Amino acid sequence: MIWGVVTFPGSNCDRDCVHVLRHLLGQDVREVWHGARDLTGLDVVVLPGGFAYGDYLRAGAIAATSPVLHAVRRHARAGRPVLGICNGFQVLTEARLLPGALVRNRGLRFICRHVWVRVERTDTPFTRGLRPGQVLRLPIAHAEGRYIADAATLAALEAQGRVVFRYCDAEGRVVEAANPNGSLHGIAGVASAEGNVVGLMPHPERAAEVLLGSTDGLALFASVLLGVATASPCPAAPAEPGRSAVPSPAAPAAGARRPAGVL
Repeated sequence: MIWGVVTFPGSNCDRDCVHVLRHLLGQDVREVWHGARDLTGLDVVVLPGGFAYGDYLRAGAIAATSPVLHAVRRHARAGRPVLGICNGFQVLTEARLLPGALVRNRGLRFICRHVWVRVERTDTPFTRGLRPGQVLRLPIAHAEGRYIADAATLAALEAQGRVVFRYCDAEGRVVEAANPNGSLHGIAGVASAEGNVVGLMPHPERAAEVLLGSTDGLALFASVLLGVATASPCPAAPAEPGRSAVPSPAAPAAGARRPAGVL
């Protein structure tokens, strides 16, 4: 499997994603510059966190017009997986590959801390290794992470089960006190109608090693490998009460080193 990690001027989590994929999961990773117009040969594309083009105008607005986004659209429309993390999520909404928008946080302050998110959907390429209702501890770091959409869009997202992650407390309860930025419906991540494009504000790449205090984020990347290994959606395991610090096991690709924290 070949992954592409896109770097825009201002990206600052691209190297973190490359590290997780290349060194923890043993994957073939190609680093893609924002001027690239062809993603032929890539299986999965990751838009990392950071401040693409300085986030001038709006976060992700200029990046959404970059040459590589035309190629990302073709990649997504072919049904191949695309993951947007934080600024990458903002870029995907600006590019209309995902619905809604990310605006200034409630309170208008930059937030950098760990949060809890509940897994709402497990049939996307990035969540098939997780359990419905599983609670993950992931870091956030954003000033514009408040998810909004009009009432019709929110209703459609809920009806179609396209909310992938919600902010919650440690017990998995979606309560306002656990919503760090005021996102509507506690939304932390959504999927496209086809399910192959996923965006989320928390940073799974910053929670992929024991050294970082959590390995909960590693399962999002490993889930893609699980899909390749089984060539079918992962059957959902019964939800367990509370969180699980260790993600569901995923089969590493041939030759890959087994990642720390994954049994």
